[in-house]
Amino acid sequence: MSHKITLTQFLIEQQRGLPDASGTFTLLLNNIVTACKKISHLVNRGELIGVLGSAESENIQGEIQKKLDIITNDIMVNELNWTGHLAGMASEEIDDPIKIPDQYPKGKYLLLFDPLDGSSNIDVNLAVGTIFSILRCREGIHPDVQDFLQKGAEQVCAGFVLYGPSTMMVLTTGHGVNAFTLDQDIGEFILTHCNMQIPETTSEFAINMSNQRFWEAPVQRYIEDCVRGNDGVSDKNYNMRWIASLVADVYRILTRGGVFLYPLDTRNPSKPAKLRLMYEANPMGFIIEQAGGLCSTGRERILNIKPDSIHQRVPVILGSKQEVERIMQYHQQG
Repeated sequence: MSHKITLTQFLIEQQRGLPDASGTFTLLLNNIVTACKKISHLVNRGELIGVLGSAESENIQGEIQKKLDIITNDIMVNELNWTGHLAGMASEEIDDPIKIPDQYPKGKYLLLFDPLDGSSNIDVNLAVGTIFSILRCREGIHPDVQDFLQKGAEQVCAGFVLYGPSTMMVLTTGHGVNAFTLDQDIGEFILTHCNMQIPETTSEFAINMSNQRFWEAPVQRYIEDCVRGNDGVSDKNYNMRWIASLVADVYRILTRGGVFLYPLDTRNPSKPAKLRLMYEANPMGFIIEQAGGLCSTGRERILNIKPDSIHQRVPVILGSKQEVERIMQYHQQG
């Protein structure tokens, strides 16, 4: 039987290559892994333990919360606030940064997370996930909002866990992208996808077509090109995929290529963009770029944006390099 590399072994071996590493970062990732294993168990149990359905409340985004939105947020906080590895946290579900309780030691990292991405899918048994981003924090301080507002290019680590037919963690620390599959028999994530690379071109696109009439002209033009296929300017026909779960759409792009668009639109003038920069666009952008793809608003690189708030929204276009470059060219042309 071939030797299986666990996520823990993978992280420790990477740590050995860094002479100044203290092991704190590895321990932090192991705590995140534990939280995600607990979330995976709840998602898999679903209706059997009464965790599905609406919580009949709204989060800071004004979105209706599912029961699991609240439960998974609590799991992330409770698994990580005592560890001594974090100086603070921020969640999609909470307005302000989450402080580490006074009785616990403070660490040198900041964690931002979406505890249950795609939760609108949970009641119909489709894929959901957890997204996280790790930033450095100045030592010896009590972080405030400004300490979190770092560019995506400054991320130490980004990852997401996909709760689908199997539970998978996709991870980058700035040295490529690797994916690990949870072996339920032994309770360990096993390395199954090494150095993932996105094909430079694609014949698949993912977008919510119901918003088409609200898009800007460059996006209208690109999608029209895709729909016309080889009857238009393209030399190929395209397929459309849309799961309404960012983690699932990004995982598909990592494994077989594609382009995902949640562009600027005029549907709601107070919310011209849907996805949040700090705990959705930035971590996904870091992963996509490390796998050879591109992530842009259409006008600028996502990872270069200086945030102005923890819950800031941005348009997101990510995926296969040639397709994203083409969409960016359309934006430049107006």
